[in-house]
Amino acid sequence: MVLIFDLDDTLYEERTFVLSGLKAVSRFGHDRFGWNPETSFNFMINIFNNYGRGTIFDRWLSYHGTWSKSLVNECIKCYRYHTPNIELNSTAKKILPLLKETPLYLVTDGHKVVQANKVDALGLEAFFKRIMITHRFGLKHAKPSIYCFEKIKASENCSWSDMVYIGDNPAKDFINLNPLGVHTIRVLTGEYSKVIGKSGYEAQYQIQALDELLVALDHLKDQ
Repeated sequence: MVLIFDLDDTLYEERTFVLSGLKAVSRFGHDRFGWNPETSFNFMINIFNNYGRGTIFDRWLSYHGTWSKSLVNECIKCYRYHTPNIELNSTAKKILPLLKETPLYLVTDGHKVVQANKVDALGLEAFFKRIMITHRFGLKHAKPSIYCFEKIKASENCSWSDMVYIGDNPAKDFINLNPLGVHTIRVLTGEYSKVIGKSGYEAQYQIQALDELLVALDHLKDQ
């Protein structure tokens, strides 16, 4: 059996990365303009909670009357390239060491540097045989593309039915793996925990948290 994990909201809470990044940008605002970092952080968190990530820096800079495209880009760069203060969720901390005899892979979408910084901050190299950031292979190979999964299959010289994928996002994680016979498991955590997947998009199995994974894997072995 070969286990493949998603990263964001599967092994750690992605919101914690957002908060870490906004704190970094708050420090940037203090260093550049002398703005109170706590006030800036609270302002940006309020925007994030009410409007999402897309306009946080625009609104923050506009509030201070300093908006410019170049400043927005500086904020984005600061956010993306900061060293994140994040950690594995409690269940991931427990489960990964228990799987050390099993081939483990990580497949994650997202900005190459951002995802690499997350991997480093979480210390994931110690657990995984290979970590695959899909954007390193080109945007067209991001999930739901099976490109990285094909590479894993070839590397392990296994069948699709020997592979198990654990993710959280029913919009893209499982749709192209289900027809191949890959065993798909959805962890009901994070941003998509309440989302009901469309027909064909949902995983074959659902668990509330990763501490239920071993039971799910035992069930698969017994089939």
